Amino acid sequence: MKEFTVLIEKDKDGWLVGKVIGLPGCQTQAKGVDELMKRIKEAIEGYLDVKEDIPDEKIEFIGIQKVAL
Repeated sequence: MKEFTVLIEKDKDGWLVGKVIGLPGCQTQAKGVDELMKRIKEAIEGYLDVKEDIPDEKIEFIGIQKVAL
């Protein structure tokens, strides 16, 4: 079993957007977190069905920083 890190953002219309770190283009959206997590699991499964060359290297999420200019 593999674990994936999902970055969740809220867009300007209030939709939650989930992006899987380490799987380029693997993302989905939903109005609530529960639905988003269901959809992101489906997106990951679909991604893995198509892509056979998923690197085994682990991309580790470190954190988020704000920068003011």
